[in-house]
Amino acid sequence: MVAGGTGRLLCSLLVPALFLSGALCLCVAVLLWGTRLWLQARKRRLGPVGRDRQRPVLVAFFHPYCNAGGGGERVLWCAIRTLQKKYKNITCVVYTGDRDATGEEIVEGAFRRFNIKLTHPVKFVFLEKRYLVEASLYPHFTLLGQSLGSVFLGWEALLKCVPDIYIDSMGYAFTLPLFKYLGGCRVGCYVHYPTISTDMLSVVRNQDTRFNNAAFITNNPLISKFKLVYYYLFAFLYGLVGSCSDVVMVNSSWTLNHILSIWRTGACTSVVYPPCDVQTFLDIPLEEEKSTAECSIVSVSQFRPEKDHPLQIRAFAKLLKEKRPEQQPSLKLILIGGCRNQQDEERVNNLKRLCEELGVSGSVMFRVNIPFEELKKHLAEATIGLHTMWNEHFGIGVVECMAAGTVILAHNSGGPKLDIVVPYEGRITGFLAENEDNYAEKMAYILSLSPEKRLEIRENARRSVYRFSDRHFEETFLLSESQAR
Repeated sequence: MVAGGTGRLLCSLLVPALFLSGALCLCVAVLLWGTRLWLQARKRRLGPVGRDRQRPVLVAFFHPYCNAGGGGERVLWCAIRTLQKKYKNITCVVYTGDRDATGEEIVEGAFRRFNIKLTHPVKFVFLEKRYLVEASLYPHFTLLGQSLGSVFLGWEALLKCVPDIYIDSMGYAFTLPLFKYLGGCRVGCYVHYPTISTDMLSVVRNQDTRFNNAAFITNNPLISKFKLVYYYLFAFLYGLVGSCSDVVMVNSSWTLNHILSIWRTGACTSVVYPPCDVQTFLDIPLEEEKSTAECSIVSVSQFRPEKDHPLQIRAFAKLLKEKRPEQQPSLKLILIGGCRNQQDEERVNNLKRLCEELGVSGSVMFRVNIPFEELKKHLAEATIGLHTMWNEHFGIGVVECMAAGTVILAHNSGGPKLDIVVPYEGRITGFLAENEDNYAEKMAYILSLSPEKRLEIRENARRSVYRFSDRHFEETFLLSESQAR
């Protein structure tokens, strides 16, 4: 009797519950549809009108740190220049959080750093809530926090300007469904590095200590299992939002493999190698080295944790320690990179303190946010180009070092291993390493080679980099972008 009464009670509650759930879903659907209609009306009312009274096509790039000096920013400005050269009736929009600079200063900075000159003006939409995607705001659950923060930042961007085509050029995939379903835009993305990858899942699963997997986590099996579950759930959400994209461009075969495994967007995904200003560096005369009193080792990368600058400094210190005093020339390590924010600046200060601890301050030089011509000068004078990021998605800095005529020493993983530092016409184009000892040994070996042998490697590396030119990027980018129009 009791069981039967309980069953009838549950049945009597089921119908109202289903009705309420359906009503709530309907309300949400109506709200979302109403929001979309409101945004479209706002777009028609506030959208710019061209000289012929026709509204130009708005192509918007979501790039909150567009005034930084990294490879991602070079892709942004080259993409905009490519669209401006190809299409007349478009207006390029950049959503940015760089409110400390004017639009003119940002464009001038792009020319100064990357030698990229735009043919038409760009509309900048300045965002006030960029702090929502700062990693410092989320000491725990950083990936989820930044991703959800990007949704709110994307909503601010959408309220300020509703484009026709939306391109996420900085890896904020959680903004894609926002612009597609609420903004009514065609959406695409250029993926430099997947927010989460199967390699990251493997690191947590195997309890390996990395910059994004602290020792206190790897030493505790329970916390590791919890983090693994969190990563799998995040990967599922990441796959859902990524699958919303109409066009997916990735920068390397390494990134392609990871995106296909998580997003499953094979039909609309293609590899578009990032534009490397190889011609500018190829203009540097490649001559046999002359005897000098100083030999420089140059690193070109933003000052971010994943770039692993401490490994460069420790390997360099080990090289100096093992170098005999009578060996000439003297060695200098030059770290060149961009700082996006105060966190990056603090990271540079920490690196300087590491140099002091290791006793190599006098042999290490930091050059932050330098002009393009100064970058070119340092590369022209360098003997070795140094790169240490594990699973670098591509490695524009690696290509630039090779084009400039340095002997490259890159990390034995990711893009450098699969796409760049690979044999060309059966001859080596550079060297790969994995740890501090390995890097120190390879640097010592490169320095021990005769100038003639180094020249042979440098010449072969130069011949191999033409496939990463601006022209090749323009062709493949336009081919992919045309699918979103």
